[in-house]
Formats: sequence, C-alpha cells, structure tokens
Amino acid sequence: MSSTSQHSPAHPTERRPLPDEDRGSPGRLRSNFTPGSTRWAVRRAQWTSMGHAPEDQERPKIAVVNTSSKLSVCFAHLDGIVDVVSEAIWEAGGLPLEIRTVAPSDFVTSAGRKGRYLMPTRDLIVNDIEAAVEGASLDGMVCLSSCDKTTPAHLMASARLDLPSILVIGGYQQGGQHAGCSVDIDTVYESVGAVKSGRMTTEELGRLADSAIKGPGVCAGLATANTMHILAESLGMTIPGSAPTRADSVPMRARAAEAGTRIVDMVAEGLTARKVLTREAVGNAIEVALALGGSVNCVRHLAAVANEADLDMDVVAAFEERGRSAVQLATIRPNGPHQVWDLDRVGGVQTVLRTLLPRLDQGARTVSGRTVGELAREASEADGQILRRLDDPVRDEPGLLIMRGSLAPDGAIVKVAGAGDARRQFSGKANVFASEDEAISALGENGIQPGEVIILRGMGPRGGPGTVFAASFVAALNGAGLGGQVAVVTDGELSGLNHGLVVGQVMPEAADGGPLAGVEAGDTISIDLDARLIDVSPLRHGSPVTAGRPEEERGWLGQYAALVGPVQQGAVLRRPAPLGRESSDE
Repeated sequence: MSSTSQHSPAHPTERRPLPDEDRGSPGRLRSNFTPGSTRWAVRRAQWTSMGHAPEDQERPKIAVVNTSSKLSVCFAHLDGIVDVVSEAIWEAGGLPLEIRTVAPSDFVTSAGRKGRYLMPTRDLIVNDIEAAVEGASLDGMVCLSSCDKTTPAHLMASARLDLPSILVIGGYQQGGQHAGCSVDIDTVYESVGAVKSGRMTTEELGRLADSAIKGPGVCAGLATANTMHILAESLGMTIPGSAPTRADSVPMRARAAEAGTRIVDMVAEGLTARKVLTREAVGNAIEVALALGGSVNCVRHLAAVANEADLDMDVVAAFEERGRSAVQLATIRPNGPHQVWDLDRVGGVQTVLRTLLPRLDQGARTVSGRTVGELAREASEADGQILRRLDDPVRDEPGLLIMRGSLAPDGAIVKVAGAGDARRQFSGKANVFASEDEAISALGENGIQPGEVIILRGMGPRGGPGTVFAASFVAALNGAGLGGQVAVVTDGELSGLNHGLVVGQVMPEAADGGPLAGVEAGDTISIDLDARLIDVSPLRHGSPVTAGRPEEERGWLGQYAALVGPVQQGAVLRRPAPLGRESSDE
C-alpha cells in the first residue's frame, strides 16, 4: 500500500464540472493513462518501485483519505481502519492509495488562537483532498471521518470533486467512571465552570479528566461530531447502518470493509457523489437534524455541502420551513437523559429514517445503490422510548429552531432540544464581552448576574477570522449553575455539547456590520422561542466588530480571512475578486 501526503495552501475552486478528458468516459478509468505518454511512464516508474505490479496499476485507483493524527483520541484508531478498507478495496479489484490530510480536533486544535483554526481547517481539508485526488487523477475515494470538521469536509470534497465517494464513520468513544459515577468528556467540559465558581477544586477536576475517556473516537453525545456522522448516513453517503457506532468496534470495522468493497462497484457503475448529494438528500438530512435536535453547527455544514454541490439551495430557509411542522423524537445527551449508544442500540439512523418516512423523499439515492425508502422500510421500528414515533413525540416542535428578528434578520439558531427548563420568553439587559476569556473571568468575579443576556460577538468566520470559541464559556456557565438563569447570544463557535438558552450563529455576523455589531451594554434583548423571534431595543447598526484583526493576519488565517464567505451560505471559500474589483457575497 502506498501513502501520499499533500499539504498546500488552500485556494477556491471554480464551481463547474471538470473537463471531460479528466473526468473519463463510460468504460474507461480516467486514471489509466495512455501507454507511452509521459504521465504513464513516470507514474509507472514510481509505483513499480513501491511494489505495485504494472498489471495492478490498471485497477481502479481508490484514495483512502485518512484524517489521522496523534494529537487527539478522536483519530487514534483510524490508522488501523485504513488497513481494513484497503484490504477490502484490493480484494474487490481496486488499488487502494492512502492519503493523509490535516486532522483538527475541537478539544485540541482549539488551544491555539482561541479556536480560530477550527472552522478554517474544514475548508483546508477540502482543498487538501482536491490537490491529492485530482492531482493524481484517482477514480474514487473512501474518507475516514471522525471529529467535528472532518465529516463535513469529506462531504464537501465529495460534492466538489463529484467522484464515487463513501464516508466511513469513525464512531464515538467510551466514557469512564469517577467517584462511582459515569463520566465523559462532557462532564469534564462543564466542570471547568465549577472550578471557576469554587464548587470544585483543580485537583478534583484533574482526577475527573484522567478518568473520563476509555477508548478512541469522538465525544459520546449528540454534539457536532456524532450529529454529522448521523447526517452523513441520512444524506446517503455511508454504508447503511454506519451511525452512530462505537469507535473501533466489530460493527464499525465491518462497515469499513463494506465501504472498501462497495467503492469499487460504484466506480464501475459511475455512481458519483452528486447523484447522491441532491436537494432531496439535503432535505432528508434536515428532517433528521430537526427530529433529533442535532448540533447547531450542522446548519452551516449542510449549507456548505449544498454550496459545493451547486444545489442553489437556501439551507437556512429550508430548516426554517421544515421546522414549522417538525417534531422532536429523542432526548440524546446533552438534550436529555439518553446516550448516543442508546440510539445505536435501537437501530441508529436507519430506524430514525423509518420513523420519519412520511416526511422524507423516499426516492433519494444512497451509495448502496438503493433508495432511502427501500433501506428504511427494512429497518426496525422505533422503540417508543429512546426514539419516539411521529404521533407520540417528545415535544411538538423540532429540536432546532431558526430564529429571526431585528437582532438576526438573516437568522440565528437555538438548540431548543438542549434548552431544558429555560424560559420560553426571556428578556434581559445585554452584558457585552469582546472575548470568551473575558466572559469566563467575569463569571468567576460575579460579573455575570441572573437575568442578563450575554453577548459574545465579532467571533464568526469573517470576524475571527475563523470562528472564535464561545463554547467553553457556555459550558462554564452551566458548570457554575447559571445556565438556566441567563441567555447567551453569539456569532462565535459553539459546541453541540452546549445546552441552555443559547442563540448561536447570529446572521449577519458582527464583522459584517449587522445589528449584533450595534448592541451596547444595557440594551434590551428579547427572545421568544414560541414566536421564534429575537429582537433588540434600541436597534442600531454599528460599525463592523471583529474579535481579531483579519486584515493583519498572515499565513493560513490571513488567506481564510480574504476568501471566506458569509456563514448563511456555509462559510465556504470564494474565488478572489479580479484585481481592482471587490468581491461579492452574492
């Protein structure tokens, strides 16, 4: 097996199909170059020296995209999964070629620059994959998807390249025991607030952290990673039965092997990503996100996938429209008492899809070659407890709400499934902070009072640049026991683990000079979950507010600042404007 590593500065791609001579024609692999040509000869010289026999070089060439890293437990098992996938590809008649990309972890990569690198790494992965797979003219790819940004990046790359593509879901980690109680990374995350408020010692937090994780994989809640794993299957881009799953388990490895076998057939069939990633598929994924109360971050990620697939689809509006009649069917932590492995146990995504069949486009294709309806009808029925039925929901509203109003004319998102016992109507005076650290410090100094609305702004993709962490403050707020007594409004980076009355992804972000930029301390912020409204009084449009200095950034963050589009369109990278002309968001 060979390994190729490509790490180059990202640049936007023209959104058009690749030329016919590069895409290949029926019955011909685009990777099989004309014998005697330069690229045929030099590649044969390299690959033969690596142990690939000349006759094997005529096989379909499949990229095994490995977002692996020794920085984070999220990816700790993926090197072993590469072998499972590669062996299956080989046995099916393909030639597997491992490719490595950057591998961001929200709990590790967030340490530098207040989390600014997290969102930009999503798009860096997309460009990384393009450079390697298109540069080598490979025929298809299997992507090993784990932490938060890797799954949407793999979906985006699949949509952009429009090759036969399958995602292999990395799976969730196992929690541990501390002081006789079950604990996990979520417990650790929120306990920082308990330390800040004096309710826990640093030493106890350290012991808790040492006990919290007992295996590889992503956070064991319905945070962004598991949400995007679930939505990848809902989109039809995984082997059925892939999510959620325990990382490195027997079922997870079995699905990985199936993906390796299936991708070779997809190349022969010409089943490319855009035949799966359709408007109908995105609509189905939205239904699942609403029913389960997934991470607020899934809205921007699905918008980015739709953008890369050239679907000309307003994903925020689609969430809003479908949410008018959607209901919540589960209470998976942090939304309630059940765990993500409970959803796994009662049938996972396929059972969710069966339950939602009346609301789905059943004819949407999947990478299996079968439709969503065909697969879902073979799944088990909802158990009625972990997963409720449509006629007996947890609540008669979706788990995610799109809010609008004078403070968020282009929309904002509330994970109402995780709001708990928060008031449905909340009105309070604004307490404005320029950074998460400043807000956390105020929390420890009694600078945050019940009844306030905490504003964290200038922290969106364009204002950071790169979304700046607001998630740790929300977790600390809950750990300090104030989660049900204040509201938080932000354009910064939230975690799917966050809960309480939190209004996120305010659009336009403050960096674009929207109403959020004009809020001053003491202004009245009104939040009405029933009316799905968020308003500010008085309303004023201030100058753009940024947490950082985007115009002074160098390196990757500087490039990202110059190219990133508005978050309501997925915060994808745009083509730079011609010299002498300003770029447009349209």
